[in-house]
Amino acid sequence: MVFRLAFINPARVVRSVSVLALAVSLAACGGDQGTDTTGGTDTTGGDTAQTDMGGEGDKLALAEPVDLTGAGASFPAPIYQRWFAEFNSENPKLQIDYQSVGSGAGVEQFTQGTVDFGASDVAMSDEEIEQVDRGVLLLPITAGSIVLAYNLGGIEELKLPRDVYVDILLGNITNWNDPAIAAANEGVELPDQSITVIHRSDGSGTTGVFTKHLSAISPEWEEQVGEGKTVEWPTGVGAKGNEGVTAQIKQTDGAIGYVEYGYAKQNDLNFAALENQVGNFVTPSDESASKTLEAVTLPENLRAFIADPEGEESYPIVTYTWLLAYEEYDDPQTAKALEATIEYALTEGQEIAPELGYVQLPQNVREKVAEKADQISQEYDIEVSE
Repeated sequence: MVFRLAFINPARVVRSVSVLALAVSLAACGGDQGTDTTGGTDTTGGDTAQTDMGGEGDKLALAEPVDLTGAGASFPAPIYQRWFAEFNSENPKLQIDYQSVGSGAGVEQFTQGTVDFGASDVAMSDEEIEQVDRGVLLLPITAGSIVLAYNLGGIEELKLPRDVYVDILLGNITNWNDPAIAAANEGVELPDQSITVIHRSDGSGTTGVFTKHLSAISPEWEEQVGEGKTVEWPTGVGAKGNEGVTAQIKQTDGAIGYVEYGYAKQNDLNFAALENQVGNFVTPSDESASKTLEAVTLPENLRAFIADPEGEESYPIVTYTWLLAYEEYDDPQTAKALEATIEYALTEGQEIAPELGYVQLPQNVREKVAEKADQISQEYDIEVSE
């Protein structure tokens, strides 16, 4: 008999796990909770989805060892590294090497075909996709917040209105005891200390998301700086990757900079509550990020940008981050291994997300992503003896 090559479980001779099977698995574990039948994004979560890939008898069936290489965004790097390490422990024949080089470099390497997959916090544009002969699948497999972290001794809580944090980043506000900051932080003893802005020096999807937000809320920012993976910063000090910005903030008194929530959380950085579209100050958290995603409908091409979210409880800077896969792979084993890895990320891997500061994807989003990912191995058949 001939079976399509996808998510093979040797304990059952063979099973062809398509998107339908994954959807059934998700639904069986989560019930109907977490599915928004209107087509929007429901982040209530329900029970966490499970998969039966673990255990000695349920390992990924690979004919020979496979090495997958990937490169790109630093935003999802902590959760990617955790996913890949744990999946490898279950499947020793599969090794996954992911380099956190920034979204810009990741897209470039993916376009050149020097990696098996890429990653970017900004979904590839139509123009970028057209440059990839093998086709592109944009797969949002996690999401998180971008925070304004700061190093200000003794001050653990700080509120920043929209116009204030824009003016800080423009270089219009240069001291921490500026009246505009003090007005939003009554009772807080702000120091007479210069502000040092820390920004990314490399091509960065985090920068792309952050500057898209700034352009959406400030005509002055949009005119003077604009949005993109790289921009000309009006002020501040550059550092490479979320890792570099985090380290620079930690060692610089009076610093403020933008990093992914998980980096700030894991490094015990303080971060500001930001004013959202309706005028409420919201502290970044798993819950506030989920509130932001509630109003977002993921389109068919899985590219959703959240520049200035609505909602009273929405945190204002939240983004999906995309794994970039090819529609076609020369090696069936590579295709099989990558699709299995994605399945793991969409099921067991989602349980880990809150622990590392990321948002669990709702069930209906996971099903949409699984449907796209199913294209990776659909071209390959394998003969299996009964």
